[in-house]
Amino acid sequence: MPSLDFELEKNNFRDDYNDNRSRFDDCKSSMMALLDSVFAANPEILISKIEGRVKEREECVQKFIRKYRTDLEEAKSPYCIMDTITDIVGLRIVCLYEDEVDRVRGVIDGIFDVIEVTDKISEMERTEALFGYKGLHVDARLKPERLKLDEYSRYGDIRFEIQLRTLVQDAWSVIDHKIKYKKSIPNSLKRRVNTLAALFELADREFRAIRDETLEKATDASASYPEIDKETKKGSAKSGQNYHILDAFSFLRIANHFFSDFHFEDHKVDGFVEEIHEMYPGLSRGKLNFFLKSHIATVKKYAEHLESEHAIRMNPFTIIRHCLYMGDEKRFLRMLGPNSRANFRSFVEGD
Repeated sequence: MPSLDFELEKNNFRDDYNDNRSRFDDCKSSMMALLDSVFAANPEILISKIEGRVKEREECVQKFIRKYRTDLEEAKSPYCIMDTITDIVGLRIVCLYEDEVDRVRGVIDGIFDVIEVTDKISEMERTEALFGYKGLHVDARLKPERLKLDEYSRYGDIRFEIQLRTLVQDAWSVIDHKIKYKKSIPNSLKRRVNTLAALFELADREFRAIRDETLEKATDASASYPEIDKETKKGSAKSGQNYHILDAFSFLRIANHFFSDFHFEDHKVDGFVEEIHEMYPGLSRGKLNFFLKSHIATVKKYAEHLESEHAIRMNPFTIIRHCLYMGDEKRFLRMLGPNSRANFRSFVEGD
């Protein structure tokens, strides 16, 4: 039974904590595994990391003393420390971008019963005495339907806190926690800390803006394939307004035209375009399109030959490599290894 006897309740809590410590650890691991599986099934939500911890016993006692004891005892409201501390098990989900936090919150709502949500950023903005950049804290428990499953049935009485942050917010929080005597530092230093916090917030917004503008550029209608194809027909002399140096965005337009069912990963595209320019500095997007239009039929016949005779499949990047080599053997000699060049030449000459 709850009481107002702090010493009694403290000892009861310590006993309960000791009895349940291994269950808290298991709950933490189980919730992290659940979140990992959920976000693996939602790859469009960009997660940097998922972490978990179990708050130490005496840390829980100190938190109760600091945050709850005085108010409860003044109100003569009997208490049980175990029921009051709701973040013994804590989880943290770190997202790459600001708008991913709301999407993650939506996922959380789908798999947990959300009891309370605390927006630490709004809290900071309302109170001049606080400074920091903390993110969103969600107090939750497992939904009843999930508790019917054997692997979760042990955790029905455990509430846990889920912190949602961006990567920048997480970095700021680590630094913020290392600032000593935060409540006592001079106002001049507080202003500097607040300025720094604002710069972190600006960085979050800029990363998101850069992402959005990059995606917009990747799908920009003004760089559509028909326009590139028009340049190909006009030639690729290094003069006039029709000359455009190949970049990752125009590469994607061309590659997606020839391989509409293939997903070109952005980091591979960046590296491949850089490799092309190392061998052929200033290559235009029209010229790349010309190489593919001129030689892709032959290279695809070679790809069919390799698959039927040797069970070797050529992916689109490899097909493009062969088209470039066929278009300009001297410049793109290193696009293929010696054996690949010899086998390809043998096929083309024999054909």
